[in-house]
Amino acid sequence: MVRGGKGGDPMILSLCQIEEIGAAVIKDFNEFFFHDSIKPREELVRATPIDQFAHKYLGLSVGYARLSADGSICGLTCYSDTMYVIEDIGVRRAVALKRNQVLLDSSFSARNLAQKMCGKRRFTLAHECAHQILFQMESDEVKQSFRRVYSERRPYSFRELKDKEDWNEWQANALGATLLMPQAEIQRAMQRYAKGRKLTNYGGRYSYADNLALSLLCQSLGVSKTAAIIRLRQLGYIEERPYREFVDPREVWA
Repeated sequence: MVRGGKGGDPMILSLCQIEEIGAAVIKDFNEFFFHDSIKPREELVRATPIDQFAHKYLGLSVGYARLSADGSICGLTCYSDTMYVIEDIGVRRAVALKRNQVLLDSSFSARNLAQKMCGKRRFTLAHECAHQILFQMESDEVKQSFRRVYSERRPYSFRELKDKEDWNEWQANALGATLLMPQAEIQRAMQRYAKGRKLTNYGGRYSYADNLALSLLCQSLGVSKTAAIIRLRQLGYIEERPYREFVDPREVWA
């Protein structure tokens, strides 16, 4: 159930509700961007164009900046103009963070890392988009409380920014996953690549056929293997078995 609204408390959503929100948002986006309501839908697996989703659908501006000294901070967004402070080898540097802006770490824009970091970058952007969607669903009282907290009169560290909304992090992760890996697309991918059957996880090992299906799904949806496994497990497409039952047909026994 949704909890919140009383006294300006932020809402708390169930996983089922987040799934419904994600499905509704993606359906609306697909009609807006792909014109799904007037064109017949092909049965090919379709990745969410998350950059177009952020910019053209949500109206967000996406930029890049060095967000931490050790690369541990992947992205951030804010609901009001403010300043974000980075401490790098003892030097403090301020970056302006505008309302409806998403900042991704500059490592995502490096040409030599673009392909390797594609899945992580897409999930980071989806996560920040989810924050903005969830914020728009809040009551006016909650929105105003956030905007009072994030004042442009003083700079904030990343920890201060995130501590203000730690309650929302798990919701943003869950919603971000539904945006990048909608249930309908997962079902389509599993039907296409795994004949509709479940994948079997033998204590972290998968058969050759399951590994191939998983790789094809990741390539089609533009996500990392880790994110895909979490989503597949959540939707009931992975069966857990002990490692001792794993048999690799490629092994040759003397």
